[in-house]
Amino acid sequence: MKKTYKQAALLAVSMFLASCATGPSPQDVAAATEKVLKSSFRDQGIAKTTWLDQDASNKACSEAQGAALDEKLAKSIEEANMKTVKMPSDGKFLGDWKEGEKIAQNGRGMTWSDAAGSANGGSCYNCHQISKAELSFGSIGPSLYNYGKLRGVADPAAAASKPVVDYTWGKLWNSKAYNACSGMPRFGHAGILNETQLRHVMALLLDPASPVNK
Repeated sequence: MKKTYKQAALLAVSMFLASCATGPSPQDVAAATEKVLKSSFRDQGIAKTTWLDQDASNKACSEAQGAALDEKLAKSIEEANMKTVKMPSDGKFLGDWKEGEKIAQNGRGMTWSDAAGSANGGSCYNCHQISKAELSFGSIGPSLYNYGKLRGVADPAAAASKPVVDYTWGKLWNSKAYNACSGMPRFGHAGILNETQLRHVMALLLDPASPVNK
């Protein structure tokens, strides 16, 4: 009898430890999280619950939970996102760096209280140092101070600068085209910034007259 009780106790302990060791799968956690999100939010104003839906790129990165993606998968995500990059419709990459600074400083936009069609900000300083004059900036992303100068962009229209100009536009349009799990907003692809705004941010980063490159 004592032996039977002992065996049952050992079995119960083993089952408990096994359940602790395995726990819920990442897929179970993701499904539960999605359920909570969809039951906690509603459409209001311009804000829509469809914004919670993940495309294949975001889903793969979420499921990785911070771990590096398989190299083949990462490459396929980058290639798929590269196909979405749209170069300027009129071939002009640079606008007004002063307007670009305003966009970089502006964190407004895409909330339920914003009017449909209103311009969004880029909130660039939340993650980057950009202008030397700005003392309050985030460090999630790399410093962009002297961005164009460090890359030898003395004349953005020159052929020698084209690879840098193209890359910068593409990175702003869809960051996942260059880094599968980039945390940077896909400004053009997601419609956060329009083409004119992107030109202004490009000027802030690349125009030799911009304080960023002084």
